[in-house]
Amino acid sequence: MFRRTTEIKGETVAIRFDGQRIVVPAGETVAAAVLANSPGHTRTSVVSGEARAPYCLMGTCFECLMEIDGIANRQACMTIVAEGMTVNRQQGKREMPE
Repeated sequence: MFRRTTEIKGETVAIRFDGQRIVVPAGETVAAAVLANSPGHTRTSVVSGEARAPYCLMGTCFECLMEIDGIANRQACMTIVAEGMTVNRQQGKREMPE
């Protein structure tokens, strides 16, 4: 769906996205990094299980919820990538801590 229109220039960081190492521009949001790496969805629907992707990219819609560094329900559009970060798609409904 999305792709980079230019090659990555400048500083980069390596993150682990669903078990695969990817190199992305430093300072980019997790949502942008995921969208640029096909298939670019961040979670699955709690009702149908269909793939969902970021919509607003400004922290309002919560379609970008992901598990980031072991913490579920993080907004990928509001989180900047960091070296060694682990990012996983969130599957189905979120779980609330006890």
